[in-house]
Amino acid sequence: MTDLIETVIENREMVQPNHANMLETAHGGHVMKWMDEVGAMSAMRFSGETCVTARVDQMNFERSIAVGDTAFITAYVYEAGTSSVKVRLITEREDLRTREREQTTESYFVYVAIDDDSSPTTVPDLTVTTEEGERLRRAALENEAGTADSS
Repeated sequence: MTDLIETVIENREMVQPNHANMLETAHGGHVMKWMDEVGAMSAMRFSGETCVTARVDQMNFERSIAVGDTAFITAYVYEAGTSSVKVRLITEREDLRTREREQTTESYFVYVAIDDDSSPTTVPDLTVTTEEGERLRRAALENEAGTADSS
């Protein structure tokens, strides 16, 4: 069994001019790619298996990330099925000079664990043994439900 806290992955991507749209902010496709990569790392850390993206729930771009700022991405597993893994992803705009952060994007991805033959394989049970882990899981479930209701 893998504890939720062990699945937390944080990563930064510096937004460079080649990542930008014509408004000199991060292109949404780049942000989504970065989120997908960090989410897959979290799912693989949890399952101990290669994981592939099966579904992306609603993705709202609330704020832009300017060239020169970083995309600070946090991912963690909050629920698991037989072979599927649900991961909450939050992206924040971060100014490294001031350390100021604000949320820009949130989404929920589903990954499927696969074996060497690319067939779905089982994943372990998710455990939650800390107050912080319980807080994160509760927040994911509440916000996931809110995301589904708003569509």
